Amino acid sequence: MTRREFAATSAVAASALSYSRILGANDRVSLGFIGLGNRGDQVLAAFLEHGDSEITALCDLRQDYLDFAAKRAASRGACVAYQDYRKLLEHKDLNAVVISTPDHWHALMTIDACRAGHDVYVEKPLSLTVVEGRKMVEAVRKYNRVCQVGTQRRSLPWCKEAAERVRAGGIGHVSVADCFNIKNEWSAGIGKPPNSAPPPDVDYEMWLGPAPQTPYNPNRTLYKFRWFWHYSGGQVTNWGVHLMDMVQWSLGKDAPKAVVAMGGKYAVDDNREVPDTARLLWEYEGGTLAGFNQYNANGAPLSRGQELELRGTQGTLYLKSSGFEIVPDAVNEHGWFRRTPLDRETERKWRADNKTLIEPVRVEGPSGTEPHTRNFLDCVKSRERCNADVEIGHRSTTAPLLGNIALRLRAYLEWDAHAERFTNNKEANHYLHYEYRKPWKLEV
Repeated sequence: MTRREFAATSAVAASALSYSRILGANDRVSLGFIGLGNRGDQVLAAFLEHGDSEITALCDLRQDYLDFAAKRAASRGACVAYQDYRKLLEHKDLNAVVISTPDHWHALMTIDACRAGHDVYVEKPLSLTVVEGRKMVEAVRKYNRVCQVGTQRRSLPWCKEAAERVRAGGIGHVSVADCFNIKNEWSAGIGKPPNSAPPPDVDYEMWLGPAPQTPYNPNRTLYKFRWFWHYSGGQVTNWGVHLMDMVQWSLGKDAPKAVVAMGGKYAVDDNREVPDTARLLWEYEGGTLAGFNQYNANGAPLSRGQELELRGTQGTLYLKSSGFEIVPDAVNEHGWFRRTPLDRETERKWRADNKTLIEPVRVEGPSGTEPHTRNFLDCVKSRERCNADVEIGHRSTTAPLLGNIALRLRAYLEWDAHAERFTNNKEANHYLHYEYRKPWKLEV
């Protein structure tokens, strides 16, 4: 942490502490955090923004992560530290747990937390498999828990406005939606270190948990786990869940009816298993194709810097990390379309000639996780469902998971969203889950 970061963190902590002192004990939400590296640290910081969050317990396999988090949360009192999440779940007086572990642990920890009587904030992607996601929904409902999935755009007002505009027909019928993950990892990527014995401070057996037994490799842990199928779905689930969540929200749909994909490790020389280049395409009822385009061997940005574009019959919505804009199309009396510049004189002429021309729109807004953690704390108190309730998170995670199955099989797959099964490929259904390593079991 830099001096500037420490000063900023201290200021936030002092402000939150002064607010928390005026709250009664019953107004505070006692939280336990499981997983404190990278994203876990970011989510902890987001909860520290709220004076009614009480940081009670911490859990991580790494002692240095525990020490750092304890110092960061010191303004809220002493925390009890654990290296086994099951011990944290037994901690007295916890209201909720926050899970920011690698993806392959989300299901077990969420279900165990619900069974123990705790509400859950769990990072995206919700699950590693479709079957896990459905079991997580069942657990939340069975034990009557509040659950927020970490697709934080669901709590950003400008994202809500974008989705509502599209659903209300603000850009006409959307026939195409495209998402993008662009960066250049050529040539060495994450590298290819040799397998080795786990370092003394790494509990590799516990890190693996339900995942298959494999030799230890430095790239299989910490952030780089995302490049291996046993623990993650690569950028298709890491970023794809955020973006496909926006697509489904905007379309008012919760599942595709078919998916097809192609891609591979085309350019980057490392020991990853997931592709560096891929294109995935989902078809939705009502006539919409949605694509996820992963370009990780070239970093040239798109013309408008967009992460997502929704192409409607009357215009296009371009969504970035800090806002969106709508660029209208115009149709003349002959029925053909042309792109509308944003200059006023052209707009004036087109308004006179075209009665269906929509307004150009540009909206900017903050990004960040603080509104999402605020919504979770409020719902823990009210018992209402969160902005990114577990069912929403499951559906938004399922679409990318289906895309990865199509990618690995190089197949066109038809999907029954009610039964949560593929209807035209029996082999594909085997990828909806995997056999947990003993003694771990997926039980609600």
